[in-house]
Amino acid sequence: MTRTGGGSSLALKGLVFLMFAMFAMTTDSVGTVIPEVIREFKLGLTAGGSFQYASMSGIGIAAIALGFLADRIGRKATILIGLCLFGGSSALFAAGHNLFFFVALLFCAGLGIGIFKAGALALIGDLSRSTHEHARTMNLVEGFFGVGAIVGPAIVTYAVQHGASWKWVYLVAAMLCALLVAGSAIFKFPAPAAARAQPANPLEALRLAGDPAALFFGAALMLYVGAEAAIYVWVPTYLAPYRGAWMEVAAYAVSIFFVLRAIGRFLGVWLLARFDWAVVLALCSSAMALLFWIAVVGGRGVAVFALPATGLVMSVLYPTLNSTGISCFEKSRHGSVAGLLLFVTCISAVATPLIMGLCGDWLGDIAYSIIAGALLATLLAALCLWNMARTPFAARLAQRNQDDYAAAPQS
Repeated sequence: MTRTGGGSSLALKGLVFLMFAMFAMTTDSVGTVIPEVIREFKLGLTAGGSFQYASMSGIGIAAIALGFLADRIGRKATILIGLCLFGGSSALFAAGHNLFFFVALLFCAGLGIGIFKAGALALIGDLSRSTHEHARTMNLVEGFFGVGAIVGPAIVTYAVQHGASWKWVYLVAAMLCALLVAGSAIFKFPAPAAARAQPANPLEALRLAGDPAALFFGAALMLYVGAEAAIYVWVPTYLAPYRGAWMEVAAYAVSIFFVLRAIGRFLGVWLLARFDWAVVLALCSSAMALLFWIAVVGGRGVAVFALPATGLVMSVLYPTLNSTGISCFEKSRHGSVAGLLLFVTCISAVATPLIMGLCGDWLGDIAYSIIAGALLATLLAALCLWNMARTPFAARLAQRNQDDYAAAPQS
């Protein structure tokens, strides 16, 4: 692989950081947008939730079906296609005011996210000099995602409070996307990895699904996303009856969670620079599970602190699992495996909140949704502890360091 100069490498990383912050502004502001949509269009909860399902469905479909493009046509072309699709869809929010039109735009924007995210994740691998650096950089990337997740809802809230439309969050994202398109077109990307005997195709991700590394990291990511969903989807409902001395904390529990998650991802860079990734995963997943069970046993009076605090310790898990899973494969397959892992996280992001809600309805208490989150967190901790004890992928990662990352660009 041709090396990219230090300045170009830093500029490309900066572009990826901003990409993640930009799309997080829209995907993580959906919780504040949906109440406005329900009010304007006089919808029920299920119909209002279509804003979440449309974007997640688009991301998942693009990830599994089009993630291979990053390996087939290159990182730059893939990122530009995805950014143009996302930016165009977001800008079109200004062109109408119809529910089905908005849902279609969100689906198309989700397709764009799935495409450029697969390309961006593959690019981060190209720019990394080791699997360890890959994990640290991914924590930085997800840290910027966390910042976007805070900014997006703030834009919606500010706009609504000042008599403006909630659609401004999508228009701001479209303007940022236009700048990212320009930057991606101008900057020089690393040369592609060595050509493979058979070019990547749409079935690539499905073929990788049976690989032991894909199975392990895919399962771990699904468990993580399920546990996280218990926080940002169901904690507001769970804490709604709370009438103790900390009602203000309860009201902002999810906001506190997002802030701690963003801080924790930058903290994850520091942890991974000093400790082995498997040890970090085992300790943080165990701490997350412990906080969940403290909340379950202590009830709402304790949960008001314990559940938001999970954001600090769980923050390092997703980017480290994702980057290490991708690093287990040759760089010529990074786009496909990134798409596969993104697909399974989207499946979990849709399915687990629904299952938790059904459990709460069936058993007559929303607390069972939090218990479900605790169970998922415990399973993830067990998986991470097994990984630390057995180190099943150490040899594979060492081989990838020797074969692929030795030729990575210097930054």
